[in-house]
Amino acid sequence: MITGKRWLPFLTGAVFLLVSPVFLRAQAPYTGEVRIARGQDVTPAFEGWMPNPDGTFSMYFGYMNRNYEEELDIPIGPTNDVEPGGDRGQPTHFYPRRQRMVFSVVVPKDWSLDQKVVWTLTIRGKTNVAKGWLQPEWQINKEVIMQEAGGGTDLENQPPVFISGSGPQTVTLPNPITLTATVQDDGRPKPRIARDIEEVGTPIPSGLSVRWIHYRGPTGVSFEPGTVARGYQKPVTSTTTAIFKAPGVYVLRAIASDGALTSFHDVTVTVK
Repeated sequence: MITGKRWLPFLTGAVFLLVSPVFLRAQAPYTGEVRIARGQDVTPAFEGWMPNPDGTFSMYFGYMNRNYEEELDIPIGPTNDVEPGGDRGQPTHFYPRRQRMVFSVVVPKDWSLDQKVVWTLTIRGKTNVAKGWLQPEWQINKEVIMQEAGGGTDLENQPPVFISGSGPQTVTLPNPITLTATVQDDGRPKPRIARDIEEVGTPIPSGLSVRWIHYRGPTGVSFEPGTVARGYQKPVTSTTTAIFKAPGVYVLRAIASDGALTSFHDVTVTVK
């Protein structure tokens, strides 16, 4: 189970494909694409790998929930498995569309080039697999991360730091819990207005932001308010109330982003 604080960036996949202009013309225009709200499956994705200071390697994974609206739950086990290890901190709650750099798997120093980390997801009769290994072309670094996130190439930029955050909690239904997380940032990169690729024309203010999500556990968690807390340089605090529908062990995640780099703070909640 994931615990503690660390940073993980969001970025596009580390594999680049050369596509012929003829193929691109055949697929355009994209305005005719049908957006399916519900009923689709989830595909895991290998994002790339990075060396760690201690000589180990981190392999990063995300996913594509093909639905535009439906959130899905796939419990740890044969239908949600990472090998080697089985449970390597992967999510069990899947938000719509592309979610990048969601978790990482650390492999030892002596991990060979032909060894693989394999994430398998099965839902609605479909099994999808993502395989990660230490292919040199898939190595990523801080500069690549910021460029892919649209955050520029400021190598002095540091990820947001959690000053404080809620710890493990136990609650009895139907009682809710209150969660708080406070982060600070170095003010890099400067705030800007970005554009969401999925929703063309929708302005997205960047800078320091904090939001809460359902990362692991049974279905049926809601947050009130579910809005994102935003700020710049000064510490930003996000406070929300989590409401549960079923007993179980949950991991609720606070995500802090400066528009280029991202940090996580996970809270384990036992609901009786």
